[in-house]
Amino acid sequence: MTEARYLQLDVFADAIGGGNPLGVVLDAHDWSDAAMQGFAGWTNLVETTFVLPPTSPKASYRLRIFTPSREIPFAGHPSIGSAHAALDFGGVQARDGLLVQECGAGLLPIRVEGEGALRRLFVQAPPARVLHTGIDEPLLRDVLGGLALGALPPAFVEGGRRWWMAEFASESGLRAWHPDHAAIAALAKATDSLGLCAFARCTNPKYELVVRAFPAGVGIVEDPASGAANGLIAAYVAWQEPDGPLARGYRVSQGREMGRDARIRIRIEGDAVWVGGRTQTVVVGTTRWNENHADA
Repeated sequence: MTEARYLQLDVFADAIGGGNPLGVVLDAHDWSDAAMQGFAGWTNLVETTFVLPPTSPKASYRLRIFTPSREIPFAGHPSIGSAHAALDFGGVQARDGLLVQECGAGLLPIRVEGEGALRRLFVQAPPARVLHTGIDEPLLRDVLGGLALGALPPAFVEGGRRWWMAEFASESGLRAWHPDHAAIAALAKATDSLGLCAFARCTNPKYELVVRAFPAGVGIVEDPASGAANGLIAAYVAWQEPDGPLARGYRVSQGREMGRDARIRIRIEGDAVWVGGRTQTVVVGTTRWNENHADA
């Protein structure tokens, strides 16, 4: 029986209960791959991470990220939450306001701004590239056909993860949308992507974009707060509208359709996209996990 410190966090949440849950295991340097995957399956959270000693001298720590079914190289809310855990519980210290996360997507800088309950962390998203634009993909038309879309054409974008994205004409239209989840799953499977993330511009005084994300490619109906998806949306918007009002950054509202109220901040500096927000610690404890569980 292996013991390790375990945290459950609420990421991209200004208040507890508003964001995306994350499980974080510390002290798991001697866990096998099977034990990590088994534990992630047991927590049944969207992602569970393991904070480990770095292998690169440039890194503050190493991170492994697991969904209930597989390991993934990068995700936004696990990166933000795990950095929070490393700072508060893992003995990691920022240097000149920066952490460096070593993960499957490489070495990613994370900015540390503020202290205590007001602290925000920003991860630099992996570089993005647009693979395709337009709605000529038949499976994408099955998802979006007949909807009132926004100014930018739908796009297929890659950067750590692969997402289809679409701009809706209005916040109300996006919030009221009841998507065909089977059609999104078919699109994700056929294109080896996570699924679809949709966004709409807003005039709300508290945010400029509303986002909904449907990662059917990993078996999730809807995600309440998506760091990686928001990073790709930001890169796409800045690429299409380099002189537009969103090209330097903006605030995002996500998750209300799921009873959440996630708040994500985007900063765009040249080609660099930073995705950030606050994290709340909800559970602090110890996990006891049987190394042989996966083989039992």
